[in-house]
Amino acid sequence: MKDPIPQGKYVPAARSGRLIATAGMTPRKEGVLIMQGKVQATVSLEIYREAVVQAAANALTAARNQLRPGEVLARILRMDVYVNGAADFTAHPRLADFASEYLLEELRDAGRCARCALGMAGLPGNAPVEISLLAVVKEKE
Repeated sequence: MKDPIPQGKYVPAARSGRLIATAGMTPRKEGVLIMQGKVQATVSLEIYREAVVQAAANALTAARNQLRPGEVLARILRMDVYVNGAADFTAHPRLADFASEYLLEELRDAGRCARCALGMAGLPGNAPVEISLLAVVKEKE
């Protein structure tokens, strides 16, 4: 799959040995945000599911594109979920669960990772969420 389109002077992912770190990925399709604005405490979190999953999918795609022939992602070690939350929004972990569920669907147990969910005053392009991953690589079995 094609790498997400960088919005600045950086690469979507970088690799050193068996580790891959992705840049922060917002919910963009073909370079265009599918949702903008602060995450609100007064609406159902389901409204944000698609955006969170898109950001996680972009990060996973960037990580997978660093793989060489015969390799797979052994495990996602860490996921950081940055939330552009309104001042009264406090359900950061519940919003991040959408990304965790996506990784588990895609990678099964290899998607179970340490995670940090952080509230931000703002994110690039007024995106509601940004996600980055740290992954480890192994040879296919």
